[in-house]
Amino acid sequence: MPGIVLVGAQWGDEGKGKATDLLGSRVDYVVKFNGGNNAGHTVVIGDEKYALHLLPSGILTPGVTPVIANGVVVDIEVLFDELTALAARGVDVSRLRISSDAHVITAYHRTLDRVTERFLGKRQIGTTGRGIGPAYADKINRVGIRMQDLFDENILRQKVEGALDQKNHLLVKVYNRRAISVDEIVDDLLTHVERLRPMVVDTSLELNRALDRGDTVLFEGGQATMLDVDHGTYPFVTSSNATSGGAATGSGVAPNRFDRIIAVVKAYTTRVGAGPFPTELLDESGEFLRAAGFEFGTTTGRPRRTGWYDAPIARYAARINGVTDFVLTKLDVLTGLPRIPVCVAYDIDGERVDEVPASQSDFHHAVPIYEELPGWEDDISGVRSFDELPMAAQDYVLAVEELSGARISAIGVGAGREAIVVRRDLLA
Repeated sequence: MPGIVLVGAQWGDEGKGKATDLLGSRVDYVVKFNGGNNAGHTVVIGDEKYALHLLPSGILTPGVTPVIANGVVVDIEVLFDELTALAARGVDVSRLRISSDAHVITAYHRTLDRVTERFLGKRQIGTTGRGIGPAYADKINRVGIRMQDLFDENILRQKVEGALDQKNHLLVKVYNRRAISVDEIVDDLLTHVERLRPMVVDTSLELNRALDRGDTVLFEGGQATMLDVDHGTYPFVTSSNATSGGAATGSGVAPNRFDRIIAVVKAYTTRVGAGPFPTELLDESGEFLRAAGFEFGTTTGRPRRTGWYDAPIARYAARINGVTDFVLTKLDVLTGLPRIPVCVAYDIDGERVDEVPASQSDFHHAVPIYEELPGWEDDISGVRSFDELPMAAQDYVLAVEELSGARISAIGVGAGREAIVVRRDLLA
């Protein structure tokens, strides 16, 4: 099965890095196809913890070729900071490939991101302020800077001039900020050219050739289904397509080359930033999940909002992505709870609704309908087979599997790389 897509099934932070790492030793390429450094993966290998923001998690697996594809927006300074930090810890980063069509995040994108978010006041979206949205906006407005532009100074200067012509009026006249000079941006970008040159290639061609020769390619989505710009809780979403369809447009690989769609779903629910969250807990249970699951953003450090498992969201993710397999993570965090509620439907204005409503207004007003399942007390972090789990933990997995629209093929039971229960081979 050479083409595998891995996405998040909730609002991100589900543990996609762990799932990628589980598959990493058996794949040849790991491809990041959307997003930028506005999200992160935390991967634990032995006593070492790696926090990745822009790089694909596969960069930690020897022999794997990591790819930043055309659907990603790249902050070059962040890229080099991550590469330098990993190299200092003995990680081989020489195999990294970056699409020549990937767009570049510049200093003016970061500035605009921060000032426009503040300008929104109470209507703030919760952006990370890292310039991702403005870079994608420039891409759609056809005034973006692509990696390939850095290798032609004349083209680069023309494109930066075109981009700043309007933006400086906005910065000065609306936001009362200083104008940004063309030379300042161009000179900064040109300092990176020689280091970038060996990394920037036609990744679409390389990936298709890899699939042609039978290599296994894993397409790794940033953020998650409910943050997808088309299918998420708009406008409280990211600026790219984080669902499985984005793997095709974001990599230049046709969708008929994807053999399996794996979605990662946490055993409870979290999100960062503003927006609707039906199962959110603002009590001791929410604090318990945050503390036990160490629910703080990999990129921002912000405390995550926490809530119980939401089965309608899982079913929605299964449908939107065409999920063949779920990986259920952080089951161990629920250890010690006497009863565990699971959201099975919503009450919206007195009516039971079994699926995520099409209306954003309805979703804002959705009240979860819960079914409670018995909890367990035994530490499960050392368990490596499903039958070894406490019966209540087994029942929990089977119950959410039945509610979620696809089979659960692997279960995370701890933070470590090896802390996982595999029920079915994800590559078979």
